[in-house]
Amino acid sequence: MVMIKICFKSVMAASLVVASRSYADFTPEATFDIKKVDLHRLEEGPPLTATLTREEGLKYYRTMQTIRRMELKADQLYKQKIIRGFCHLYDGQEACAVGIEGGITLSDHLITAYRAHGYTLTRGGTVREIMAELTGRRGGIAKGKGGSMHMYTKNFYGGNGIVGAQVPLGAGVALACKYLGNDQLCVSLYGDGAANQGQIFETYNMSSLWKLPIIFICENNQYAMGTSVERSAASTEYYKRGDYIPGIRVDGMDVLCVREATKFAAAHCRSGKGPILMELQTYRYHGHSMSDPGVSYRTREEIQEVRSKSDPISMLKDRMLSNNMASIEELKEIDIAVRKEIEDAAQFATTDPEPPLDDLCSHIFANDQPFEVRGATPWTKLTSTS
Repeated sequence: MVMIKICFKSVMAASLVVASRSYADFTPEATFDIKKVDLHRLEEGPPLTATLTREEGLKYYRTMQTIRRMELKADQLYKQKIIRGFCHLYDGQEACAVGIEGGITLSDHLITAYRAHGYTLTRGGTVREIMAELTGRRGGIAKGKGGSMHMYTKNFYGGNGIVGAQVPLGAGVALACKYLGNDQLCVSLYGDGAANQGQIFETYNMSSLWKLPIIFICENNQYAMGTSVERSAASTEYYKRGDYIPGIRVDGMDVLCVREATKFAAAHCRSGKGPILMELQTYRYHGHSMSDPGVSYRTREEIQEVRSKSDPISMLKDRMLSNNMASIEELKEIDIAVRKEIEDAAQFATTDPEPPLDDLCSHIFANDQPFEVRGATPWTKLTSTS
């Protein structure tokens, strides 16, 4: 009984301390040294310092924690056989998505491969919609028809399953931006495994000839589908792969490094200089997909070392705490709120109805009159509605 009273008093005291601190007690803005990037065909690169406001820091922290917790919940639901099929998780790479979004605007365009859950969130999707899509439910962001690999929002074109095929599609989006003259650009993402695809080099060539406003970003998470970059690529300097296209190699585990590099790349594109290539050196904690345990081609000790030394969330958290930009209690409150959001979304994703069979052929076209579609047999008829 005494112990309970002491614990209760301790909690109350901590709450009073938090309550007594106002926003004025925190540092509103701080400047940090960041790693120098490697340059290709450029005389100058992004700055060596980055300014972070308290508001930005809290936003980045919440978003990265949301992506992390969402992916861990997806892992759990997959192992319970509630999520089925392909599922590629993004935990460990959160600084890439959040940093890129910090360097462009939502009016810009983005296309990526199948490791797309994080970008679906940063592009405006909700945790609830993403989790419901993973479980194939009607309330999913693609109405339960896309699953893990095929999610879309405004100015976000997926989530694409064919390795490397999203890169030429991204160039098409960039061509549209140039044609319309709207000062927008396209970010086209691919992994180190896709970097050897011929269609990527064809896209480099056309984009350079036409000076398209496109940022090619190679998320180099070191192992592709399960083979280290050293064993699969004669040249592991992916930022130089564009040859005649300028390139930069960036620490993809540092959200501020990624943000400043993206700002630099976006300014390059908007100035009419054409494409630029970014290599983000990052790391995935899970295997390539849920069918890959991820420890047959690397050791658990290696994964743990990256977690302990280079974790993107821990890095941002340490910066904010050491510069009095937030309190431990405040960040814990964010953690609790994020966990609740994830649990609520998971509950919805396991109880929301699956889409009915009658809906199978709907949403093929964006704007079209309803029309009849033959089903699996000549005598079954379905209707397609937009």
